[in-house]
Amino acid sequence: MHSQQIHISLGSNKGDKFKNLQLAINAIYIKIGPVKNISKVYKTPALGFEGDDFFNACIAVESDLKPSKVLKELLLIEKSLGRVRNKTQGYQSRTIDLDILFVEQQIIDVKTLKVPHPELQNRKFVLQPLHNIAPNFKHPVLEKDISVLIEECEDKSTLETVNIWLKNPSKQHDFSKYNYIAIEGNIGAGKTSLATKMANDYNAKLILERFADNPFLPKFYKDAQRYAFTLEMSFLADRYQQINDDLSQLDLFKDFIVSDYDIFKSLIFSKITLHQDEFKLYRKLFYLMYKDIAKPELYVYLYQNTKRLKENIKKRGRKYEQDIDNEYLEKINAGYLNFLKNQTDLNVKIIDISDKDFVKNREDYLFVLDAICEA
Repeated sequence: MHSQQIHISLGSNKGDKFKNLQLAINAIYIKIGPVKNISKVYKTPALGFEGDDFFNACIAVESDLKPSKVLKELLLIEKSLGRVRNKTQGYQSRTIDLDILFVEQQIIDVKTLKVPHPELQNRKFVLQPLHNIAPNFKHPVLEKDISVLIEECEDKSTLETVNIWLKNPSKQHDFSKYNYIAIEGNIGAGKTSLATKMANDYNAKLILERFADNPFLPKFYKDAQRYAFTLEMSFLADRYQQINDDLSQLDLFKDFIVSDYDIFKSLIFSKITLHQDEFKLYRKLFYLMYKDIAKPELYVYLYQNTKRLKENIKKRGRKYEQDIDNEYLEKINAGYLNFLKNQTDLNVKIIDISDKDFVKNREDYLFVLDAICEA
């Protein structure tokens, strides 16, 4: 499922209110997705009941979870922070209150979830922090910007800005200290998935290998002996052109570059697929072409065992890959590990993801990000 932006309101009027908001945001980052924006914190009077003043804030989160799953996670976060939702009617004091306000321009009306939140236009303690981060966001039902809704709001509560800023947990994964990160791994290891997720979540320029356009690849898998040299030469030329073009085009609006391959994979694969005399010629051409190209400042190798690789290859369903045998995959793994063992120029991080699924499980994804940050 593609990711979508979700606006969430947060409120607390029990215990260490500021800490409750921060802990909730940290948990949302771990369970739901990267936090894109955080409002100021506003001190607001309790509405509809007698109680301490609230601390309120709003955040924008990017998530590929379904809205119903986001709601479920928010309720679990509330529970973990000591919120007890009472079945009896009426408002009451609470350690934390988390509400979905918007899921992009979606309108959801089911028993457990109503989006946009039906009361948000009547509540200044929601509109003010929301206006802080999304003044031009258009309410999909009322068809008015937040800046208009706040002017029209009849709630006359006095809001006071709290001069402490909530921290964005996304900042704990900061890759902008690198200009260029390459993600590598065997066929089916998840290189493209990881590079794409990182580029989306951390504002990177994405470089994806154009292997799908290579007309020799299906032929090679049918007749490796005949097409090996042609295939490797065409990859060499294409990778050289692509990486040259992409690395030389600066994008001032991106923080770094992430690619789902590194040029040295040409040497690793060709050593396995070519005869010795062909490989010697190939290697000579390789070093002639690549001596001037920028190397990644961080080279990440995703290690997957052969069983998982086969499952991933089957799942993605490329017809010409379905008959790849275990021995070939094991040779590639050995080729990579041997190459990396002898590397002195590259900053290499090997991450064993054989028991991880960072596409479906966000905590596994954060495990991989932690490992990359520690490199």
